[in-house]
Amino acid sequence: MAIIRVKNLLIRTYIGFNPEELRNKQDVVINMSIKADVSKAIKNDDVDNSYNYKVITKKVIALVQEGKFKMLENLTQQVLDLIMKNPNVEWAKVEVDKPHALRFAESVSIELEANRISNL
Repeated sequence: MAIIRVKNLLIRTYIGFNPEELRNKQDVVINMSIKADVSKAIKNDDVDNSYNYKVITKKVIALVQEGKFKMLENLTQQVLDLIMKNPNVEWAKVEVDKPHALRFAESVSIELEANRISNL
């Protein structure tokens, strides 16, 4: 098993429910950790047997850029659900930051995780 991490993926989207947030895209920062079986890829040095992080990253970018989200919790869950669609993923954790959401704070974030195996 490998843990693949995508760090500080910066995307602009509609996030929030205040009038200004509904009109203007804002930055979100996404961090993903994905546990997947890549043993065949390691053995054969073959991308077809690996978990392609470029493919999932492009899917996440499309989902977030094209979507409109009232709550950070919903955005985070949708990204996690997208990652978990791949049957080779055993566990994933997603954290989404909304920079400058609160005065005097660098950001606010939500972190969610899911797994296929109950003993993780």
